[in-house]
Amino acid sequence: MTFNDFEPMLVGSQATAAFRTDLAQYASRQPAERISASASSPRVKVLRVIAQLLHAEPSLEIDRVQVRGASGCADFSGLITVTDAFGESQAFAFEWNCEWKAKQMGYVDGFGFPDQIRAAQEFGWQCFQRWDRQPAAQLA
Repeated sequence: MTFNDFEPMLVGSQATAAFRTDLAQYASRQPAERISASASSPRVKVLRVIAQLLHAEPSLEIDRVQVRGASGCADFSGLITVTDAFGESQAFAFEWNCEWKAKQMGYVDGFGFPDQIRAAQEFGWQCFQRWDRQPAAQLA
């Protein structure tokens, strides 16, 4: 994903200017103070989670995010914590899963397995099986 992929989502977003700048840096593999991710989280999968955040929560003020996830071949699941400019946080449990999307779409590869590669290529960040707001108690 490139920063250009995010521009349509940012039009209606309440993301701060500082977050937008950091998102552009992160998408171009530069350090970004406002985007934190666990070391084992692939950058492209973190970007997919941020895309889902911008799409699903356009009215949420976003100043910084922290993504903690576990990545498999066909999935990435975990928790994204979003903090606004006043330090207030909200969190969302997520699961991006291209195998699930392939099954949902009826995509099958030449071996009869769900064609997760096709699903990931066609739907990119839009393979979220789960996106759930978490109670405030989860943030402590």
